Amino acid sequence: MRSIRSFTDDEAGSSPVEFVLVGVLLTVLTLAVLQFGLAVYVRNVVHDAAVEGAFHAALADTSLADGTERTAVIVSRAVGAEYASDIAAREVDAAAGRQVEITVRAALPLLGLLGIPRTMEVSARAPVETLE
Repeated sequence: MRSIRSFTDDEAGSSPVEFVLVGVLLTVLTLAVLQFGLAVYVRNVVHDAAVEGAFHAALADTSLADGTERTAVIVSRAVGAEYASDIAAREVDAAAGRQVEITVRAALPLLGLLGIPRTMEVSARAPVETLE
């Protein structure tokens, strides 16, 4: 009975176990924060590229294809070509007049830059410029 009690009361070796447990927890938390930051960065880059493409397509001497191409180039240079595979452009009638809308569907990064395809969708609009 006495040997069991001395074994359970002995705290020798508990420091390395606590270090490993806390270290794993802090490492996972740090990686989760970094992944969240990467996801927000990718979303902002894709949105800004859509805005730039919409404003470019809305110019009087450009087409919707020009805006789509510009969006694809910006996204490809910033985060990779796989994020620029599904880009659509269209003209819409809004209360303020005709507008160009660029929509980008891409993967939201869940592990590094890997993610489920088409889980993030961003759109941007710009008023159509005329020569009148």
